[in-house]
Amino acid sequence: MRGDRYLIGSFTFAVLLLAGCAGTGSPGAAAPPSPTTATPAVPQEPLGLVGAWSVSGRGVPADTVLRLADDGLVVFRGCEMLLGEWRADQSGLFLAGVHGNSTTDSRRCEPAPRPEAPDWLARAAAFRAEGDSRVLLDAEGDELARLRPGARPRGGPDVYRPWLEPPTVTDEVRRRLAPVPALPGDLAAPGRDDLVGRWVPVSGPDGRTPAPGPGGWPTPPFAELAADGTWRASDGCNGSGGRWAAGPGGAFGATGGMSTLIGCDNVPVNGWLTTARQAGLDGDVLVLRDAQGKETGRLRRG
Repeated sequence: MRGDRYLIGSFTFAVLLLAGCAGTGSPGAAAPPSPTTATPAVPQEPLGLVGAWSVSGRGVPADTVLRLADDGLVVFRGCEMLLGEWRADQSGLFLAGVHGNSTTDSRRCEPAPRPEAPDWLARAAAFRAEGDSRVLLDAEGDELARLRPGARPRGGPDVYRPWLEPPTVTDEVRRRLAPVPALPGDLAAPGRDDLVGRWVPVSGPDGRTPAPGPGGWPTPPFAELAADGTWRASDGCNGSGGRWAAGPGGAFGATGGMSTLIGCDNVPVNGWLTTARQAGLDGDVLVLRDAQGKETGRLRRG
């Protein structure tokens, strides 16, 4: 799939070569619960999350640093680095996925064979500002971790050097985190329960109805949003998955979704999900919209 994606964390191949040991692990070991009730009532500013943060909380190692930037997230903890992506919006929605790992110094340690997000990050469903700090919240609105600004991650011979510098708010991240246009009058904002379930594609961003080629689809394309905050999908040939979250006014986000997109006439429903920042219902049809309010895809119950 090509095109603009609301994917804060699309590391280039060259960067991953520098980082080393990139993985394709799951977004986290623990499946997070519903994030809907966690979103703060007071509007939040997601641009305020860009930075290098010292992380504190129950079970969080003292030297943990979280770097949130327009090129993704990096968690520094000890000799290990976790690489991934993140989403946030003005409703206070926040979610993250970890898809690779590396080390700051391969002479001292080796990365885990399967990268997994730590509990405080995997369960994060929302954020709120408290002065200069940011607080990550779980689905019930309870504090998971506290982020304090000005962190300086420890360097090492294997660290991609720009990751040691404080990230800045770029024009690109401003565009990606800008408020999404309100849902049009013909779309209803769904509750989270309205989104849970299995969906099949109706049309893509070009408005065309997907149809299998002569060889058909080995697996009919679909997307399934689970109540535990995870999702899985097939483009007709390849499976993918990640995490999703929903908030008030149609706010929506999804992480993950990597797929090879080979083998048949693919329907990139995973890309429809990960580029979406808003969801609306047109009767029984789910309409996904990107950060600029353009449709990324339509699906119906299946």
